[in-house]
Amino acid sequence: MQNSPLSPTLPIRLHLQAIHPARNIARNYAIEASADLFGHIVVDLHWGRIGTKGQGRTISFAQAQDATRFVRQTLSRRASAKKRLGVGYR
Repeated sequence: MQNSPLSPTLPIRLHLQAIHPARNIARNYAIEASADLFGHIVVDLHWGRIGTKGQGRTISFAQAQDATRFVRQTLSRRASAKKRLGVGYR
């Protein structure tokens, strides 16, 4: 994978939290992306309430551009949390 301004370097590790005690909101969101031994990009998502096991999903992409697009779409959804939940991720 070539590095360009539009594609982040791998591995990517992001940990986001949305906390609002008055509204009983305590959410975790983690995104990890890395290359596997076969050259595919593997994106791991984990989410749930802080302090719980939560849920997860792993997706493999043959092309780095597809993985980057998926991560950006996911982060854009997290960025809209302020409007949807009343508290943003940080």
